Formats: sequence, C-alpha cells, structure tokens
Amino acid sequence: MKFSIVAIAALAAAWAGTALAQAKDPTIAGIEKYREMLGDDNPAELYEARGEQAWKKKAGPKNVSLENCDLGLGPGVVKGAYAQTPRYFADVDRVMDMETRINWCRMTQQGISEADIRKRPFGSADKPSEIEDLLTYVVTASKGMTMNVPSNHPKERAAYELGQAVFHMRAGPYDFSCATCHGEDNLRIRLQELPNLTKSEDAKRAYIGWPAYRVSTSRVHTMQWRINDCFRQQRLPEPRYMSEAVNALITYMAQTGNGAEYKGPALKR
Repeated sequence: MKFSIVAIAALAAAWAGTALAQAKDPTIAGIEKYREMLGDDNPAELYEARGEQAWKKKAGPKNVSLENCDLGLGPGVVKGAYAQTPRYFADVDRVMDMETRINWCRMTQQGISEADIRKRPFGSADKPSEIEDLLTYVVTASKGMTMNVPSNHPKERAAYELGQAVFHMRAGPYDFSCATCHGEDNLRIRLQELPNLTKSEDAKRAYIGWPAYRVSTSRVHTMQWRINDCFRQQRLPEPRYMSEAVNALITYMAQTGNGAEYKGPALKR
C-alpha cells in the first residue's frame, strides 16, 4: 500500500495533535495540582515516627531491637539503604526487596516467627501493620538520594529476568498481564494514568513514590501490597507474601527505573 506525502503529513499532524491534547489534558493537570496541594501535609510522617520507635524498641521473643539489622550497607546503617534495594544478600543467598529484608531481620534477630509475619502483612487505616511503620522509617532515610539498584551479581540479573517474564505473563480469566495496563504509552483507567513500566522514564516516575500514602484508603501502602492488589485486579490468586515472584517484579521495576531521585513516601489519590 502506498501513501502520498500529503497523507503522511496529515497523519503525522494528527498524531502531534493527539500528543498535544494529552499534554494539556485538564483532568491530568487537575490531579497533579491536587497532589501538589496535599504534598506538604503527608500523613506518612506519622508512620515514619512510629517506625523509628519500633526500629529502636526491643521486641520479639529475643527482646532485641532492629538497630543491628544489615539492610545492605552494614549492620545498623539505614541512611541510603533503600536506594540500593532490591539487592543480593549473601547471608540468605537471594535477592530481597527492602520489605522482605526488614522482615528477615525481625525473624532472625528478634525471633518473630515467619507464620506470625505472614499472618498480617498489610494493615488497615485504624491499625497499621508494623512492617508499614518500619518500612516507612527506612525508606524516608533515602529521600533525595539517587536510586542505584545493583545488577552486578548473577542472582540480581536473574531476578530482573524473572520479573520481566512475570510482568509479561498472561494468565487468569481475562488473560491479563502486568503489561496489559503498564506496557504501552498513554493509557489511563478512569482518572488514573498508567505508566509504561517497560520504559525507563515512566518506571522512574512510578517507582520513586512507593511506599505511598493513599488518600482514598487513609493509609500507607507498600510495594508488596501494590503488586498483590494488581494480581487481585487481574483475577489471579494472591501471591504469597515476600515470594520470589513478587521480589523479582519489584527488582525488574527498580532496575528499569534506576537513576531517579527517590521522593517517597509519596501521596497518592
């Protein structure tokens, strides 16, 4: 099929017009303005304060604090640790995201059982889970730092590849994948923009705000929760908390969005 120069020019103009309209979409501009207005009063600060207390408090069957927990930069080092996770941890011979790593310290150092941690991983507005407080405290210590998620170890590269495969895996009654909503440009569901997480710039924009405080639920949500909720929306079975698959998905997104300044915990709709 042949196209005239005039037809090609008209088509290009139409595409440009669509892009310009999207750039000036008043709905998107309104949502951004709303987030900006609320940005200075983020209730996640309450989670951070509780998390710092919980981090330093002696707890669990062993009655010890988490102050010697090694988050990847050495025992007790919190500042900047989140900006370099998920990463490979030699003491467990696996890649962990920060939520999984903190829970591992709770199990090994404080003696809290894995069954108890898995029993209630996600809290509610009136009763947050302790991991949400602890994680908010830890991630806030990396605010303003550049995300530098490592990919040198073979298991870090393997986690990325597994996460990429899970991201594109179609399954469930609707034959959905993560890429169905997050694998193309300029998609939106209701009023929510859907970032294309296969692209570095979109992945940077999306990843740097999590964990996040959501106004609609009046609570902080972790990235593990976010992925679990995506599985629910795909009508898939809920993944096991702290599973290898979820850690791999987080690794894929984090490595794809490397190089951005971390700005979380953000405020979401």
